[in-house]
Amino acid sequence: MPRSEKPLKSPSELTIRLETGADTTALVYPAADSPIGATLILGHGAGAGQRSAFMIAVSRALADRGLDVVTFNFLYIEQRRKIPDRGPALESCYRAVVERIGDEIESAKRFTFIGGKSMGGRIATQLAASDRALPIAGLVLLGYPLHPPGRPDQRRDKHLPSVERPMLFVQGSRDAFGSPVELAPVVTALGPTASLHVVEGGDHSLTVSRDAKKQAAVLDTVHRTIVEWIQQVSSITSPSRAKP
Repeated sequence: MPRSEKPLKSPSELTIRLETGADTTALVYPAADSPIGATLILGHGAGAGQRSAFMIAVSRALADRGLDVVTFNFLYIEQRRKIPDRGPALESCYRAVVERIGDEIESAKRFTFIGGKSMGGRIATQLAASDRALPIAGLVLLGYPLHPPGRPDQRRDKHLPSVERPMLFVQGSRDAFGSPVELAPVVTALGPTASLHVVEGGDHSLTVSRDAKKQAAVLDTVHRTIVEWIQQVSSITSPSRAKP
């Protein structure tokens, strides 16, 4: 259940022009009362876009806790294609969103955090690793896909040391894309600015139980952890952009 007693504001739509000339859509979930003063941009997973139940629920919950939250569709979803684009195209799309949101949302001019669910989080890390100059304060990774299910040898972590920003990994203990046991050494090697929050019993989508109340309690803890982590990082980090 939302924490605030007032009804949450509906997200606004924003059209974002990509480098290719195509357009995609972003949804902006404004922070509720007592805003934190930071924006979190979240990319969706490979199989569902920004209007999936997971993306809507986490965005609303975090906005309710004071974050400005932005989601967007990678272009293949926007164009109703099933197969994701290649990495460079996904990164280019994410970059366009980061740049536009930095101009559009006041809190993003201070602190912009990026991340996402599964593939969306992986692309966020690749974007951050490829460009140290991007004004990114940190990354929130929900179910980081360390490897494809059943293929632990096909690791997706070589680029992570190049991210060079604080990272929060939120991983279910039953995640077939990489268990916390597998991920923990990676996080440790990244140093003290990387953190791992384990969702006991959670799968790749952080689902623990079919019991709605139990699941809501688990996710409430996840949302609180994310917001507290962002507040902590923001308190020790210089603003991403100078105010205009």
